This record gives sequence, structure tokens and C-alpha cells, in this order.
Amino acid sequence: MIVVKYGGHVLDSAAENDRIVDAISVFHKNGGEVIVVHGGGPAVDQELEIHGISTTMASGYRVTTPEVMEIVQQTLSGSVLRTLTNKFIASGVNAVGLSAGDGAIMRARKYSPIINGQVVDAGLVGEAETTDPTLLNLLIEHRYLPVISPVSVQANGQALNVNGDIAAGSIAGSLLAKEVLFITDVPGIYRHWPDPSTLISEITLGELQQIASTFSEGMAPKVKAVITALSSGASKARIIDGREIANIERALRGIGGTVVTR
Repeated sequence: MIVVKYGGHVLDSAAENDRIVDAISVFHKNGGEVIVVHGGGPAVDQELEIHGISTTMASGYRVTTPEVMEIVQQTLSGSVLRTLTNKFIASGVNAVGLSAGDGAIMRARKYSPIINGQVVDAGLVGEAETTDPTLLNLLIEHRYLPVISPVSVQANGQALNVNGDIAAGSIAGSLLAKEVLFITDVPGIYRHWPDPSTLISEITLGELQQIASTFSEGMAPKVKAVITALSSGASKARIIDGREIANIERALRGIGGTVVTR
């Protein structure tokens, strides 16, 4: 089983989006077990601008006030989730759109990132408190393709904005996935972030943990997600540049990008 994290910046291009959906659909129709977790940061940015709501980022996490959370939920679990699920259906697979809070896939708790040694209150930002793979395993068993938005919920019903990478890593770990594949807009992990000349082709979980604190911006939650996935049961993780469809086709065959192993 492969869990695919579909980056929001890749989703922003209709042409790239269609090609990626087609590649994943071919993998699924050829017998591959796959779950897709999507992002959607650019779509959220557009909706916030339309509504005149300002927002800031904190170490790769969106500071989420209640009014921002309303837009996040409407966008990620609404238009982005439905559009992506519909594209998979149009490509000939039986896709099912879900939010991370549905069916106890994930129960979340508030998360406060640490920046320069200081805990920052990011509002209604969440991380996984518990995960339950039961529903997803049932869907996979019956050859559905689950598409999951990273909006989860606390036990009291409060929706939380979970970073898409973090959601994918937590879900992949709970499923004991063979691999979690992060489709993004960088070619992989740089040993000395953000220097692209230090791209790593393969690294162990232990080695990644040693340099995890050196990453910033969007790569910080991505590295945390990889560590979470492998620490909680996934066999390996792969980060690739999804702007070239050949990279995705190769990754689905177990080739390319940065591979992180246990």
C-alpha cells in the first residue's frame, strides 16, 4: 500500500493535476493499493484574499484563527476535495472523498510549533492524537481509492487545520504502509537546506532525525511527517518533484527522489 501526499502547489496547475491523477489512476487500475492525502495551500490563500482575511505562516504552518479555519474547512474539505475526487472518478477509478476526521481516521489535538526555541500559538492548527486505519482498510479491501483532506477534528467536535504532510505521515504510519510518497515542488531532501546541490538520494530515519532541526518553511513539516510515518509503522518514505510527470511514474515504480528508510 502506498499513501500519496499530493502537494497543494502541484494542485494549483490544472495540466499537472490531470497528468498526476492519470498516473495514480493507472497504478490503481493495475492492482496497486493507494490512498491520496491532498493539500491546498494556494487555494486557501485565494479564498482568504477573496474574503479579505489576512493570515501568516509560522515555520510552515498556517496560523489559523476561527475565521481562517472556516475558510480552510470550506476549501480543503469542500472545493479541493470534491474537485480532486471527481477527477479520479472521471479517470475510471472508484474514488471516495473523506476528511481526516471522518470514521476516526484521525482525531486531532492542537499543535504549537517551536520557532527559535519559542513555542508559538498557531491557533486552530492540529496534529494527530489518535489514528484508526479500520475504515481505510475496508475501502482498500473493496478496491476504492480514498482521497482525504487534511481537516481533522478534536473529540469535542472542534475542526483543526492539520498540515497535509503531517496528516499523510500519520495516516501512513497507522496503515503500516509500504511507502508514503510526497509529491511536491522540490526534488527531495537537501542535507544542507536550502542548498539544492546537497540533494540526498537515500538517508536513514536516524540520520534524518539528526538534521531535522535544520529545515525551515514548508520542508520542516514535511521532514516531521516523514519521521512520524516511519516511526509509527510505515516502511519508507519518498519525496519527489511532481512538476515532471515522469518523476511520478518512476516513483510509483519505486524509483527516484529522496528515499528515507528505517
